[in-house]
Amino acid sequence: MIRILLAALTLLAFTPPAAAQELQDLLQTHAEEVAKPGRRTVGVVLDDLAASGLPEVEGFLEAWRDKGVWQREEDGLFFIAEELGDDRLALFDIADRTELGEVFEDDFTQVKPNGGVRREIGSALVQFQLSAEDVTRRIAAVDAIARDMDPDQLAPLRASIEEEPNGGLRLRKTRVANMLAASFAEDRDERIAAIRGLASDLSVDARATLNQILSRQEGVGVELPEGANVAAILEPGRDLPEEEAYARLIAAELAPPLISASRIRDTLVLRIADGMVGDVSVESLDTEDARLAVYDALAAAGDVAPRVTEEARADALASHVFYVIYDEPDAEITAAAEDALEGIETRVAVSQAADLGLDALSLASIYFLAAIGLAVTFGVMGVINMAHGEFIMMGAYTGFVVQQFVPDYTLSILLALPLAFAVTFGAGVAMERLVIRWLYHRPLETLLATFGISIALQQLAKNIFGTQARPLTSPAWLDGSWVINDVISISYIRIAIFVLALMFLALILFVLKRTRLGLEVRAVTQNPGMAASMGIDPNRINMLTFGLGSGIAGIAGVAIGLYAQVTSEMGQAYIVQSFMTVVVGGVGNVWGTLAGAGLIGGFQKGIEWLNPSNTLAAQTYMILIVILFIQVRPRGIVALKGRAAGD
Repeated sequence: MIRILLAALTLLAFTPPAAAQELQDLLQTHAEEVAKPGRRTVGVVLDDLAASGLPEVEGFLEAWRDKGVWQREEDGLFFIAEELGDDRLALFDIADRTELGEVFEDDFTQVKPNGGVRREIGSALVQFQLSAEDVTRRIAAVDAIARDMDPDQLAPLRASIEEEPNGGLRLRKTRVANMLAASFAEDRDERIAAIRGLASDLSVDARATLNQILSRQEGVGVELPEGANVAAILEPGRDLPEEEAYARLIAAELAPPLISASRIRDTLVLRIADGMVGDVSVESLDTEDARLAVYDALAAAGDVAPRVTEEARADALASHVFYVIYDEPDAEITAAAEDALEGIETRVAVSQAADLGLDALSLASIYFLAAIGLAVTFGVMGVINMAHGEFIMMGAYTGFVVQQFVPDYTLSILLALPLAFAVTFGAGVAMERLVIRWLYHRPLETLLATFGISIALQQLAKNIFGTQARPLTSPAWLDGSWVINDVISISYIRIAIFVLALMFLALILFVLKRTRLGLEVRAVTQNPGMAASMGIDPNRINMLTFGLGSGIAGIAGVAIGLYAQVTSEMGQAYIVQSFMTVVVGGVGNVWGTLAGAGLIGGFQKGIEWLNPSNTLAAQTYMILIVILFIQVRPRGIVALKGRAAGD
């Protein structure tokens, strides 16, 4: 009575909406195929469901595949249900999963599609997901296919390509479909064409697909397996050690195992009786040859396993074939895959070299920005300014302060660049007037004084900003990277720094070559005495030059702060490279600084590529290379004439 009442209440409570009724009616037209599906009959049901265009179909297919669909015996209607235990089910609407209440399990029959049917349903689901309105669902579906490729996914994936509105996703679908065809297409020519199409694809997925096609296994036998696609024949002693080759024979039960000296000794020990082993006394078995002779005598008598001689081992190796065969039986397919993979590896090597060159160019532009100010001051005045890194740090913190008041990151960076120049220019002029001007021609005192100033500036920065790294946020249009292919990419921030370095190069050359200040700087650099006799004040030029170099360091700090962490010690990370750049390039020469930055950036990236796990070692090797280079060209790549050259 209770069961009948519960079923009646459930029927009364359920008034299906139009969409649910439409799906239910469609299922009722194929009620037998849905309830007892087979691989030959399920295709018709899936085609009609796909053609209906109902959004509820995808949810039903998921439940059907996962054995969550139940049929009510009374009227044959389909529901989604969850087993609750005690022979009870939680019933849900077939379309929108509306909860309908609890029912007795005896009144329903669970639909249980077999493995083949579930695969067919899964393929249909892929088609729905690949054609979903939400692009994120389509991307997720393609990613899922790429992670776990299955031949059943090829057809629905290809069917979705033509109607894909997103250009990038369409390209991704085409690439994955090409990989599926290369692995699973039934037609050999189609597979070979797909494999050749992968030759221009540098992605890791494409290489993994080709490597899977070229998967191989090693074997040994009296002769090659009939019809095998042989990748290589291995010759013992040349392609693999003879010991390993004989071990393979033993593992394949094609040769008797070797008997070691220790095993021979143990065998003889077990046969000692009254101080004798057979007819030989134990005292006479004190040499290897004596033990072997007794063992061979026992083997001849059939008491122990015979020993494998060198001649027998050589004969066994010579009478068997050691081979490597492809898992793929078609030789044309593996040959195409070999050619494609070789072409990809060549392109990858070229792309890696280009990527390394871009990294080196990026690092060189950073070193150039950090060193150009030092090149100006060091070249004109010969001052070893150990506080140059702290001017870089001051510029970075200036950018951080500006961003606290100007939330627009693009505008804040544009404001921070001239402000950082003004702040560090003023600091540089003050340092030159208060300290440096009293220490000209006293390099050791200058070095110690500027080193002390650098420590003081670091401590001042810690007192103001703390010891934690402060973020200098780049504008949104600098987020991400410029991706040329799957190997070559460079971040937009590094590109911006490179462009800024080119702008500074042009600006410095303009100032030095086209302005009165540049003319006076060059005059003081080459001959300060003659420049003074022509009415040029060397002290004023020294002050302005030092301020200019410091101001440039401040601008460099803003640029570097977008790439590196802004801390009170950040300047120390660039002071050594800055001095190396100036010395290697040529003291006081802009072109020399550019050449030095390129040389050091290239060498450092090359060393890091050779030894990627130890960047500290790369810097150490870089310093050694610079020392050796200075021994060959003590005046740098571009030697400067005049006072700097004389110094």
